[in-house]
Amino acid sequence: MKQGHLGPLKPSTGGFTVLEILVVLIMIGILSAIAAPAWLAFVNGQRLATSQEALYRAMQSAQSNAKRDKRTWQVSIREVTASGKPTVQWAVHPRQRGVFIPSGVQWNDLPPNVEVFKGPNSRNAYETTLDSPGVRTLEGPWRVQFNYHGNTNGQLGQITLTTGGKLRCVTVSTLIGTLRLGKENARPRDDKFCY
Repeated sequence: MKQGHLGPLKPSTGGFTVLEILVVLIMIGILSAIAAPAWLAFVNGQRLATSQEALYRAMQSAQSNAKRDKRTWQVSIREVTASGKPTVQWAVHPRQRGVFIPSGVQWNDLPPNVEVFKGPNSRNAYETTLDSPGVRTLEGPWRVQFNYHGNTNGQLGQITLTTGGKLRCVTVSTLIGTLRLGKENARPRDDKFCY
C-alpha cells in the first residue's frame, strides 16, 4: 500500500456552477427591471394618497376648530425648497386679520416628491384654484378659511397635488364647507381633470 495516495478524484456533486449562478443573477436583474417601474408607481401613488388625505384632514380640523372656538380658522398651504427639491407644507391656524398667512404658524411637511399642480392643464384651465395672493394659483401660497359656522368665507376651489404624473385633489365645493376628495379622470368636468 502506498502512502499519500487518496484514490481517484471524484467530481463534486454539491453546490452550483458559475454558469448557474450567472443565469440566476441575470434572471433576477431582468425581473427587477420589469418590477421597478411598477413599484415606483405604487410608492408614488401611496405618497399622493397620503398627502391628499393629510390636506383633507387639515381642512376638517380647521372647520371643527372654527365651530368650537367661534372664530375663523384657516388652512394654509405653501411650497418651499428644501435640499434643492420642492416640499409642500400645510398649517392649520386661526385667521389673522389683514395678513394672508401670519408668521409663526406651525408648518407640516407632505411626503417628498409631492408638488402642488400649479400650471394650466391641457384645456388651459387651472387645477389648483384655492385663494392665493396676487396672481391667482400660480405660485402660492394658498389658503381656505372657515367661519364660526364651519362655512367657507366665500372661497371655493381646490388644491391639486401631483407626483409621477398623477393628480389628486381636495375640493371645497360649497359655501357651507363641503369637502370632497378627487382623483385624475380621463375626461374633464368643467375643464378640470381632477374631480
